[in-house]
Amino acid sequence: MRITIFGATGETGQILTQQALACGHEVVAYARNPAKLEIKGNRLKVVQGELENQTAIEEAVKGSDAVISVLGPRGASKGLPISRGIQNVLQAMKKCGVKRIIATTTPSAVDPQDSFDLKFKLAILMIRWLIPSAYQEIVKTAEAIRATDLDWTIVRLPLLNSKPKQGRVIAGYLGKGKVNLPLSRADLVDFLLAQLEDDTFIKKAPAISN
Repeated sequence: MRITIFGATGETGQILTQQALACGHEVVAYARNPAKLEIKGNRLKVVQGELENQTAIEEAVKGSDAVISVLGPRGASKGLPISRGIQNVLQAMKKCGVKRIIATTTPSAVDPQDSFDLKFKLAILMIRWLIPSAYQEIVKTAEAIRATDLDWTIVRLPLLNSKPKQGRVIAGYLGKGKVNLPLSRADLVDFLLAQLEDDTFIKKAPAISN
């Protein structure tokens, strides 16, 4: 497939880009600063641009089979650039006829299938009160994606780590006794790429963990 990746220069994005290429996909990496992308390859195209640059986003999305976004807030921000950027991505997908998007958020974006889970409830409250802009970014990103008629999957993440791949990911909803807090980036990447050919979670928002 041809995949457009947003957030390709981050720690998770670099692993995702490398693994997607290793699986034989063509990758278009959208990057504000391409110099941060340490990966090279003849099936890799880099499009430089900001999240408010609609023309560049359309260039990155056009002709792709799917979009994967691993964008996310890294602390306090002004003007909610991530959620506004996601709206630009969604508009570009609609204009270019690209239907499939897989995007990461966190459990701050609640799901109707969730039940009460104390550990996640406390984590969400902490983010909401200590970094309200990050909380709003997550919530508004999920709302924007859910409002589209695209084939979307929202993957809600716990605490990411850089431990080796375990080869096992649990996907479910909060309060069901399955999803826990840790998740390795390597296992996350495998899960994201698997969604390209799996319709189990289309128009769903599972939380995942090791």
